[in-house]
Amino acid sequence: MRRATIYIILVAGLLSHSCKNEIVQYLPGGERKSNNWFEPSPFGMVNIPRGSYVIGPSDDEVKTFGEKSRRVSVESFWMDDTEITNNEYRQFVYWVRDSIARKVLGQTYPEYLITEDRRGVPLDEPTINWGEKIDWRDPDYRMAMDELYISDEERLVFYKEIDTRKLVYEFYWVDYKQAAQRKNSYNFETKRYEGSVVNQQGETIPVSNRSDFLMREMVPVYPDTLTWIRDFTYTYNEPFTLKYFSHVAFDDYPVVGVTWKQARAFCNWRTKIQEDFSSRLREAPAHDYRLPTETEWELAARGGLNGTVYPWGSYYTRSDQGCFVANFKPLRGNYVSDSPSTTVAMKTGQFDPNNFGLYDMAGNVAEWTSSAYYEAAYDIVNDLNPELEYDAKPDDPPVMKRKVIRGGSWKDISYFIRTSTRTFEYQDTAKSYIGFRCVRTSFKNDLHNR
Repeated sequence: MRRATIYIILVAGLLSHSCKNEIVQYLPGGERKSNNWFEPSPFGMVNIPRGSYVIGPSDDEVKTFGEKSRRVSVESFWMDDTEITNNEYRQFVYWVRDSIARKVLGQTYPEYLITEDRRGVPLDEPTINWGEKIDWRDPDYRMAMDELYISDEERLVFYKEIDTRKLVYEFYWVDYKQAAQRKNSYNFETKRYEGSVVNQQGETIPVSNRSDFLMREMVPVYPDTLTWIRDFTYTYNEPFTLKYFSHVAFDDYPVVGVTWKQARAFCNWRTKIQEDFSSRLREAPAHDYRLPTETEWELAARGGLNGTVYPWGSYYTRSDQGCFVANFKPLRGNYVSDSPSTTVAMKTGQFDPNNFGLYDMAGNVAEWTSSAYYEAAYDIVNDLNPELEYDAKPDDPPVMKRKVIRGGSWKDISYFIRTSTRTFEYQDTAKSYIGFRCVRTSFKNDLHNR
């Protein structure tokens, strides 16, 4: 009797384990089985749980003209615990450089390109062979890649330099907003599309097939290092122009001088790297990396606290000991009073994180969001995952190119580092005080099993 009881328990346990780890889907044509998908924590990211909060200034904050508050609900997501650093963005630049170099070398050295698959079938378009290393000191290779270097008449030094203007990242993305419009739906009676789509050049063209919703981007990736001089009149910021992005001493400092499009290109590249890694492991890919929406950013900055002025939950910018708790511009231009090491941007993560584990959500550098800036945005957006997104075309007026930036920076007064303060910059503009961090939508339903 006891042995039979043990067998029953074992069988029940196996059945229970099977039910927990295997999902059976009954579809026409047969039975499909799949295992539960486990979402690992992305490196350098923290999970922001879904939440509802009042976006905008709280009742006890001074409101400027046009500022409003509204309750919204936001889905859970992952967010980088710090801004993207120079070292991290430099990896993106090097990847673009190496990919272009391999394409150029492939014209002379076929081993840098893959022209057929594993079965020996020729490919429609050759792909890059990343397994073949580049000897940058080899004179033959340097001659083959001569078009990548600055020309003799433009050279400012006595050695060959890569022309950073030629480091252009090409990628594609699907415009789901236009694809979702009713007029652009597929007509099953006529078996064709009947709507129109606005392409990247701002031209309105009829929709012939699904590929018309695929947008092609060509983005120069090297940061604009001259912003350190351009942004400030009558200053000596040449040392930052020359060394801030390229020198290893600034590896852990937030990258600046990147436009909104460059930040989006980095997110696309990061997604590509993750998907390539997942495909090698035969895993289903996770959500894409992207810029945070304005409401996602504010939810994360508040750290689960409602009605607070700053991410640390206090109404003050000093600690109990009288020390400043963020890198901003206090005391009428006394830039050194809030930082022990620098007058401008400082290493990420030098101050305490908020309750979610996020660093520098106030000060250091302001951050791009994906949202278009519109003064009355809170009146028109939905209260569920609100977002107002618009990819401005080249001929659009400047007002259409405004993008929301959040968090304030090292050169801003305390008003701009509040969690509710919103301001803007133009998407094709780079500044020495604006950086970014990435987010990724979370498969929140599986998190309770962690």
